[in-house]
Amino acid sequence: MARIAGVDLPKSERIEIGLTRILGIGRPTARKILKEVKVNPDIRVKDLTDEDTVKIRAVLERDYRVEGDLRRDTSMNVKRLTDIGCYRGTRHRSGLPVRGQRTKTNARTRKGPRKAVVGKKKEA
Repeated sequence: MARIAGVDLPKSERIEIGLTRILGIGRPTARKILKEVKVNPDIRVKDLTDEDTVKIRAVLERDYRVEGDLRRDTSMNVKRLTDIGCYRGTRHRSGLPVRGQRTKTNARTRKGPRKAVVGKKKEA
């Protein structure tokens, strides 16, 4: 496997798709990077030369925030919001959706699995 930005890319994938395994790199960004280093996007990861790998790694380090740095920035932004006590910070702290979505029936991804509510016994 080719190792770029601390991520092992699957050998059998096209390099354009393989780069999207790196956090912070999507399809458009991957295309832009490959165009800049003049690498064919249809080439497989296993067919990359060491020179191409070095070029891609250099562009990522120079121009993009990826993986660890990006995770750190994101967590610091959330921490800042919770520390100042703003609305978005309190939503993060309580594990609820942050951007104004409906929570009565949806929001299972943020709230987790449903918890059973113990109700009264039905009278026969």
